[in-house]
Amino acid sequence: MPAYEYLCEECSCHFEKRQKMSDAAIEQCPECGGRVKRLISGGAGAITRGASQQAAPPPCASGGCCGGGMCGFSEN
Repeated sequence: MPAYEYLCEECSCHFEKRQKMSDAAIEQCPECGGRVKRLISGGAGAITRGASQQAAPPPCASGGCCGGGMCGFSEN
C-alpha cells in the first residue's frame, strides 16, 4: 500500500497517509479541517519476485527531478 503526502493550503500542515491506490484522495486537513492537496513524490519503489537482475541506474545528481534518475545514464 503506497504512502501519499499531503499539504494543507490553510495551515501548511504536511502529512503522509498510507492508502490503497483505488482510495479517493484526502480532502480535509486532520489538524484544521482546511483543504489539502496531494503532493507528487518520488516514492520508495517496490521489489517483487522475479524482478530483473539488471543494475539500477545511478541516482540523479540533481535529486531525481528529471524522472527516475536517468540524467546522463548510458548502458554502453
